[in-house]
Amino acid sequence: MKLSGEATLVRVFVGESDHRGRVPLYEHIIRKARELGVAGATVLRGVMGYGAHSRLHTAKLLRLSEDLPVVVELVDTEDNLRPLLEYLDETVEEGLITMEKVHVIRYRAKSKQAGPGA
Repeated sequence: MKLSGEATLVRVFVGESDHRGRVPLYEHIIRKARELGVAGATVLRGVMGYGAHSRLHTAKLLRLSEDLPVVVELVDTEDNLRPLLEYLDETVEEGLITMEKVHVIRYRAKSKQAGPGA
């Protein structure tokens, strides 16, 4: 897949304890994005944050939070992200979803080199 120039970045802010069934919500989002052919996705785990309820979530030495903030970042063209946005609207019951234009400078996989005898 080739992606360069103007693209779209979607960020999904949820809690680490948010699940869909027994699977973490962020994992559901990543798997759906891959199924839909989204160019790239990353999950980032935060060390501190709060959301709409203003409840502080933090990783302290003496108190390990089991609900740290998680951000899922997804990059592709807006057209390719549209089906995922519909899925997120149905799936993310509590959290924040943002979208912004980005400029892709480089998106490529390391080329596979032929092994011996190839």
